[in-house]
Amino acid sequence: MDRMTIEDAAFPDCPIRNILARLFDKWSLLAIYALDKSEKEAMRFKELQRAIPDISQKMLTVTLRTLEEDGYVSRTVFPEIPPRVEYALTLRARSLLPHIDTLVAWALENRDDIMKDRRRNLKAHAQKGSGNA
Repeated sequence: MDRMTIEDAAFPDCPIRNILARLFDKWSLLAIYALDKSEKEAMRFKELQRAIPDISQKMLTVTLRTLEEDGYVSRTVFPEIPPRVEYALTLRARSLLPHIDTLVAWALENRDDIMKDRRRNLKAHAQKGSGNA
């Protein structure tokens, strides 16, 4: 899949779909959130990987590259041996943080009810499936 041009067949000229699809993939918001919640101005790759323990090295690399391409994250390489690379949020990402914080607060507020609904629906689907046998 070409991550640069995510298009919808019904609305191929919709710029919002492309931006939101990349921003709301599985890992991007978590990476932005981890960078924001760090007590440092910038984080190294391994620090980010520890902050998001279930992300693979490859997916973190792809995610950071995508966030850098879209201007949410800056990548600074320091000419040292061994090389040191740090990632930081850009002004664009910082302007997004209040919205992410609101989304996180909403998720926390609704988590219990959502999980209850999931369990109820899973149980209902399981009962339907066993009734067809």
